[in-house]
Amino acid sequence: MFSHPYEVLAGQRLLPVLRDADADEAVRRTTALLAAGCRAVELTTSTPGWAEALTRTAPLDDAHGRPALIGVGTVTTASQAGTALDAGAAFLISPYPAPEVREVARRRQAVFIEGGFTPGEIAAAVRVSGAAKIFPAHVGGPGFLRSLKAVLPGAVLIPTGGIRPAQVPDWLAAGATAVGIGNGLPDDPGELAAVFAVVGAGADVAGER
Repeated sequence: MFSHPYEVLAGQRLLPVLRDADADEAVRRTTALLAAGCRAVELTTSTPGWAEALTRTAPLDDAHGRPALIGVGTVTTASQAGTALDAGAAFLISPYPAPEVREVARRRQAVFIEGGFTPGEIAAAVRVSGAAKIFPAHVGGPGFLRSLKAVLPGAVLIPTGGIRPAQVPDWLAAGATAVGIGNGLPDDPGELAAVFAVVGAGADVAGER
């Protein structure tokens, strides 16, 4: 069954952002994340061989047998966007406004979560796709996100950058749809599964507030 990336991210609440030494490491970590209860994973163009890693992971299923949604981040050029979509990317993400990528996504009807930091950049991204990546999120903190949600109440906002797993509940309570995590996720399978379980519980609590 097809699921829109926004729906998956809203349910998962945490988006792993992988920056690895090579394609093999990216595939290993993606496979571990899927086994731990994750469904959406963001590979990045900063990983050597990222397109190969995407080709190898895009056909995988998650622990419940659902198709994985493997996206690509740090996409800033039309060439990267085209390569990612050809390799099976479920969504594209940029760290800042990227008009070239926006045009490719429009033409190919692909999901593109455009990055921004200022309220103007974030609002512009939301007007196009309903979503925006807030980067670097740690500079403004959850209070900044809370202010953005006050004027963009229906937006899908994904703060990323400088956020540790233990801080995720604070960002969810401030209104994040999901939180991008690049560092701090454990390698141990049991500990990794526990992170997703805790985030899910924290999301339920935030939703009751």
